[in-house]
Amino acid sequence: MKVAIPVDERHLESSVCLSFGRAPYFLFYDTTTKETYYLDNSAIENPSGAGIKAAQIIVDHGAKALLTPRCGENAQEVLRKSEVLVYQSIPGTVKENIDAFEAGKLTLLSDFHSGAGRHGR
Repeated sequence: MKVAIPVDERHLESSVCLSFGRAPYFLFYDTTTKETYYLDNSAIENPSGAGIKAAQIIVDHGAKALLTPRCGENAQEVLRKSEVLVYQSIPGTVKENIDAFEAGKLTLLSDFHSGAGRHGR
């Protein structure tokens, strides 16, 4: 399964970015092959709708799970329609979140904000 995580920096010891739509990068991790790659978030420059565009990036790259501290309702709708599950990330590094996900310790995110702003920035 491919997992996506919004990150502040391009390494596994980075923190998970507090803002999904305006994260500088996305980490994609394959739970089967253990391979990772990073992608610049082109949605970051959008004056509005960054979350929706970021969600489409996640979908286009074939992720089936997103680990994030928060997510807007509009982005969540894009992810839901493509059957991408959104999990609540934990405080800590990207590596710690991947380990928690693989151990089944993360819960599905249940509180989606209304969006339309630079939350977490």
